Amino acid sequence: MVKITENIQNEVTGIVYKFFADECEVDISTINDKTNIINDLDGDSLMFLELIEIFKKKYNLDIELKTIGKYAIKHPVQTIGELIDMQMLIIEFENKLLDSAT
Repeated sequence: MVKITENIQNEVTGIVYKFFADECEVDISTINDKTNIINDLDGDSLMFLELIEIFKKKYNLDIELKTIGKYAIKHPVQTIGELIDMQMLIIEFENKLLDSAT
């Protein structure tokens, strides 16, 4: 588990914005926390899985995809901001993600 700091929050936000700008071939300046991943960017769930793998490697996370899947069913993600918030929880709680749910 990683303690979330402002630096990590900023780093994750930057990685997510750049990832979607590159993958969806849009200018990064058009992306913000309210950007809808599907409607505004034509993104898909495979992109989310790619991002999870990026962060698993970057932060050496121990989390199973089924844990993330169970969490995502109860807490669906539509916007970039929601995705960043979920990623912060994944980084912070790893396989204890479901225990963090409120």
